[in-house]
Amino acid sequence: TYSPALPNGSELVSGQWWAADYKGPPLVSVEEEVAASLGLKIGDTLSVNVLGVEVQAKVASTRTVSWDNFGLNYVLVFSPGTFDAAPHNMVATVAVDPKAEVELARSIPRTFPSASLIAVRDVVSQVTTLLTQMSQAIAAAASIAILAGIAVLIGAIAASRERRVYDSVILKLLGATRGQILGAQAMEYAVLAAILAVLALGLGLAAARYVVVSLFDFTFAPDPFIVGATLLGGAGLSFLIGIAGSWPLLSAKPAQALRSL
Repeated sequence: TYSPALPNGSELVSGQWWAADYKGPPLVSVEEEVAASLGLKIGDTLSVNVLGVEVQAKVASTRTVSWDNFGLNYVLVFSPGTFDAAPHNMVATVAVDPKAEVELARSIPRTFPSASLIAVRDVVSQVTTLLTQMSQAIAAAASIAILAGIAVLIGAIAASRERRVYDSVILKLLGATRGQILGAQAMEYAVLAAILAVLALGLGLAAARYVVVSLFDFTFAPDPFIVGATLLGGAGLSFLIGIAGSWPLLSAKPAQALRSL
């Protein structure tokens, strides 16, 4: 397309936008990622084929484009006058109240017989519903994985119960108090919880980045708040489960525990 002004939803990254009354040789603004993939930089010449006619334009700027605003956005935007000699169509988007949509669909053909009206509300609604269902399915799978991890953690703590009892008894025989034993175990679980949380989060982010970037070709931009909350929540939960499993062991009697061991 061509435009005298920077389109809505676009932001310049490099170069300059042409004046609204520009009348010189053809210029073009290229979307940033496309320019990078093609190796284009400011001042390069880009050639496009328009109905068999080669049109050459100088790269004047690169820009980012917000593709999620449902506006009219284009990878290549040329300066005014570039396609004056070529046949072209005019396209516009409009947000209409659902109650007035039927009347608009009737009035447009009467006023502009050659105009085509395309309703995207239903398509957007279906896509939104599909994405919502996918996110719910992913959340359910993640919840199951978290519950399975908690079950494994509880099992690991239960499997090491005898060793914990033995450690507590030995420390008591050496004169350690309940508070000192609990503090030592709390420190141990805190270190283990932090290590496990960092490793799990790192592997999760690596897997998510692979899926988002390699499979879907999207930009990977994790939310720092969610990442931090996940890290603290995972470490805190692991710590609490470990302490909860160790608390009953503090009441073990040395003589009885040694006989059973």
